[in-house]
Amino acid sequence: MPSKVEAHLHYGKWHDIEVEDDVTAYLEFPNGATGVFITSTGDTPGSNRFEVTLDKGKVLAELNETGKHLTVFRSENGMTEQEFSATNKSPFGNMKFIKEEPDVNAHSGGHPAVLNAFAAHILRGEPLLADGHEGINGLTISNAMHLSSWTGKAVELANFDHDLYYEELMKRVATSRRKENVVNIEPVDMSKTYGA
Repeated sequence: MPSKVEAHLHYGKWHDIEVEDDVTAYLEFPNGATGVFITSTGDTPGSNRFEVTLDKGKVLAELNETGKHLTVFRSENGMTEQEFSATNKSPFGNMKFIKEEPDVNAHSGGHPAVLNAFAAHILRGEPLLADGHEGINGLTISNAMHLSSWTGKAVELANFDHDLYYEELMKRVATSRRKENVVNIEPVDMSKTYGA
């Protein structure tokens, strides 16, 4: 979990909706690491990319029209970037990496795997893939992003002000409007959207 979140959210920027449809958030973690989260409903074709840069490499997960892809880069000599920079003699020297691409498509269960694990937990006490704590963590980060956007300030998660969040949320509820002239859309098969 991050310790601090600062975010900019736009509501109805790309579509006639009252919820966020363009988000950029900066996150700080207790160990000094930082992260950036960016999402938008206004980009097409969209991108699904998760990247984690580590001391001795990088993990890159992407989803595109050909499936899920995981790429792992490991420092060839086990050095960190800081160690390489301190000992490098070449003005344009680059670290060497070993690139691995494990097959993640064969092992992905998607939403059905989560639901099956939930049923197995209830029926036989088997472990969950993701328990309620993970859901609360995700919701806490999302709420912190909203509060930061509404107040224009960074939000410390350890001191999250639930009363202020509720007060700010109710301001938005008070100005909510009913959409008129909504076009009826034909039902669509959503079964392929959850990894079946």
